[in-house]
Amino acid sequence: MSASATTCEHDLFEVLDASDFSFTRRAWVDAAPARVYDLISDVSAIGRWSPNASDVTFDQDAGPRVGAWFSGRNHKDGKRWTTRSQVVRADTGTSFAFVVGGAEDGIVQWSWTCHPRGRGTVVAQSWQLLRLDPVLGTTHGDLDALRDYMTNSAETTLLSLAQWIAETPAG
Repeated sequence: MSASATTCEHDLFEVLDASDFSFTRRAWVDAAPARVYDLISDVSAIGRWSPNASDVTFDQDAGPRVGAWFSGRNHKDGKRWTTRSQVVRADTGTSFAFVVGGAEDGIVQWSWTCHPRGRGTVVAQSWQLLRLDPVLGTTHGDLDALRDYMTNSAETTLLSLAQWIAETPAG
């Protein structure tokens, strides 16, 4: 039987809902929310923690403010590509978010929130598919696998961030 013959009607790209593909992961880190926010909103630092992103830089004269654009290199399964992203939320000390592809027609939103807890911060990292695009997959199984991969990436990022904070004095 061919792959197309085994695809369920429910699995067709046209009937998928992008909002079904999202997640949030949290970690406690030993730093104040303001420090955590400063770290996560400095997109050039993401390569320290992310297993998939590197060489992330704001456009010239841009910074962590709503409307700012930045570029970054990504890699997965031996493939490499560059993305353009736009900051859509920059609430100093509490939340930072950007959309891959830009606010107008983006494909994925990444967001971070910081909540004080004890002497540290609970930092949450969320990923949400905003629209369907064949480059990400065309079946429910493809998009489930992408979400699972990104979930693992976010968990690694959060653990690496927590470890980096523990090992790097503030200042």
